[in-house]
Amino acid sequence: MSKKRKTKAARRPQTKKKPKLSLWLGAAALAGLCLCLWLARRGSADASNLAIYKGKLALLEEQVLEIEASLGKSPAGGQASQAVFLSLCNQEERASVFCGTGADLRAAWQEADQKAAAFLEGGNYDPVWVKADVVYFSETIEAQELKRQVLAARHEFYRFGLAFDSRFDVALLEAELNGAKIYDYENGGVDLDYLNRYLRIADRPTLEELPEAYILFQCKGWFCDEENEVYPLGDQGLDYGRREVTMDAAYAKELILNASAFLEDQLREDGSFIYGIYPRFDNEIENYNIVRHASTLWSLICRYRLAPDEALAEKIRQAIDFMLKSVIYDQQGRAYLYEEKADEIKLGGCGVAVVALTEYMEVFGDEQYQEVCQALGQGILTMLNQETGEYYHVLNGDFSRKEETRTVYYDGEATFALCRLYSLTGDSFWLEAAQSAVAHFIRADYAQYKDHWVAYSMNELTKHISDNEDYYAFALQNAQQNLETIRQRDTTYHTYLELLMATFETYDRAAERGFSTAGLDLELFLDTVSARVNRQLNGYFFPEYAMYMKNPKRILNTFMVRHDGYRVRIDDVQHNIGGYYLYYKNYDKLLQYGLQNPQ
Repeated sequence: MSKKRKTKAARRPQTKKKPKLSLWLGAAALAGLCLCLWLARRGSADASNLAIYKGKLALLEEQVLEIEASLGKSPAGGQASQAVFLSLCNQEERASVFCGTGADLRAAWQEADQKAAAFLEGGNYDPVWVKADVVYFSETIEAQELKRQVLAARHEFYRFGLAFDSRFDVALLEAELNGAKIYDYENGGVDLDYLNRYLRIADRPTLEELPEAYILFQCKGWFCDEENEVYPLGDQGLDYGRREVTMDAAYAKELILNASAFLEDQLREDGSFIYGIYPRFDNEIENYNIVRHASTLWSLICRYRLAPDEALAEKIRQAIDFMLKSVIYDQQGRAYLYEEKADEIKLGGCGVAVVALTEYMEVFGDEQYQEVCQALGQGILTMLNQETGEYYHVLNGDFSRKEETRTVYYDGEATFALCRLYSLTGDSFWLEAAQSAVAHFIRADYAQYKDHWVAYSMNELTKHISDNEDYYAFALQNAQQNLETIRQRDTTYHTYLELLMATFETYDRAAERGFSTAGLDLELFLDTVSARVNRQLNGYFFPEYAMYMKNPKRILNTFMVRHDGYRVRIDDVQHNIGGYYLYYKNYDKLLQYGLQNPQ
């Protein structure tokens, strides 16, 4: 028995060895076939991507080589002589950048191309966008001087690339340095940790220490988009690295629709928004502000006016429902917009909630929010001293008083809302309350605050009281007193265009009714409008800006605040939409008054 068991035991592996080997060989063959197919597909994809890249590169090369004669013999200086950067982006991740140098532009171009092509051959990467930058200016700068200059600059506004050696072995574009937080605006100079983090992710050698001197440079650039359109980019000043556009009504509408689509994408199922993003590292802002929710809602309704869309209408209703959950009532039935996290009621929140709801009812012909609007208006009146025209700004959640003054913006928001309530109901006490506040604005010279909400409230008030010359004079002064500051402001400061355009509507009304408009220098005003509609484009995430952020596709074609880490917040987007909406709406009339088509 034992022998039989041994025999059976000895035979058992032999009888099953052939099927196992056969299965293994079959599986191996199948795996090999799959691998071959995958490699073939990958090879095909790599070849296709390389072909796409080469096609875009040829288009860019046509533009680049035209400037060769104007560059001089050694614009990059040092051992580099000529330097070219090629940036490739698939929209999904931060652009990959390749630098080439050479004795002439063609040699530098060829070296950058070889590096970019090798990158594409090494992986399945779709070069949706390709950007070319050619160094046209450079100078050596000592580390201490660089530190001083960066410290003196506004955050993210130091617009120079850096080479860390004379050969440009380690050289980064301005967009890379600011986009990856490598410039250190708190301490000056370069942050070595952020620099090496960036280099590691890009699979490039890191630096043990920073050099004692750098090559500072700027570039002429060209961007090729997904449709093979090539855009020359600004090469100096505040527009550095951005395409030039003609800011007519059609383009303003495109901006509005694009930025509104971004806001729609930020809406959650419960009607709240993703509040904001710091796009350099794709970090969401962990905060919420119900006042900004309300004003953002208003801008989406304005967007609906331009292009009615039932899907958008449903999202607007969801956002309204979310906002109304924050409306609370006192024992007298007066309503307030309540900020739960701070346990407080802000005057401005009550105001913009009324503005958003009245805008909705006007656009959709729906009167369902009349009662809550009037209750919110009654809440505003509890915070207004109608004898002096002064507002109290912040209450506690139990309706007791908390803070008399917080921001001047609340006064204009509340007064705008009171005017809107008169439009809604025709009840004169709303208008009388608004007039009390405006009388205080005039006495206290609110023009000093450069406040867009004051401009909105004066525009709305003069729709109903069209024969008060003092109102027109103050409304125009609110702009005139600040025109030079507004025109020269280096940041996008998105509320300035709202102020200008709300004032323009008031100016036009005054002119139509025969009142003096001498208080506004029309030529300077129109020049300022032109300057601002272009300046705000520096805060728009064109792809040539977005490609240097961590997740370009997420923030493409919306608005940001460059000097706050490229912050994209719902109210930043809302204010830009508001200004461009009024510009679009009034564009033809602006031209009639003498606006030069802004380039």
